[in-house]
Amino acid sequence: MGINTESDITANIQIGPTDLGMVRIFVEADGIEIPMDFDPEEADEIAEEIKAAAIAARALKTG
Repeated sequence: MGINTESDITANIQIGPTDLGMVRIFVEADGIEIPMDFDPEEADEIAEEIKAAAIAARALKTG
């Protein structure tokens, strides 16, 4: 499955700080739980990538 492959899988995502000073992205789908911890600098980089992808997606929709 690639980034452009559509799927009928639904998932929940939660994002927040942990008590150890990490940022956790927690994904739950079909009974599977995936906790992913990042240091704050990595989380900033992920946030920048998400914003860049949103900008690119908007450009595709309006182009």
